Amino acid sequence: MRTNARETVFKIVFASQFTGGQDAVLKSALYKNEKLSKDDISYADRVLDIIAEHGGEFAESVDKLSVAFPESRLFPADRSALFVALAEIKYMNDIPNVVSVNEAANIASKYSSPKSASFVSGVLAEVIKG
Repeated sequence: MRTNARETVFKIVFASQFTGGQDAVLKSALYKNEKLSKDDISYADRVLDIIAEHGGEFAESVDKLSVAFPESRLFPADRSALFVALAEIKYMNDIPNVVSVNEAANIASKYSSPKSASFVSGVLAEVIKG
């Protein structure tokens, strides 16, 4: 399972919102601390690269689908969970959409507000509908 790797990516994306970009030292420390396998590291690096390249696109998608809460006003944890899931849904065909949505909702419920899981699931459901 990639749950641990996905949560590690979430932490890196979350931190990047406060540091202005991905911190290589933090990334390396988290990979080591979480004891990620080579496959997990490959997955994590792939997701982080997709987010770095398509983050603007993801922000626009969230803005369109979340009228009451523009992307810029989201809780950083919600934004991070959404971006990880959007990377998987839009650019990683080897991961079922339902897994991405479920994992994002679980992360949001763990690290954000009580209502975040349903908010994140709702936004991602709209993305999948197209």
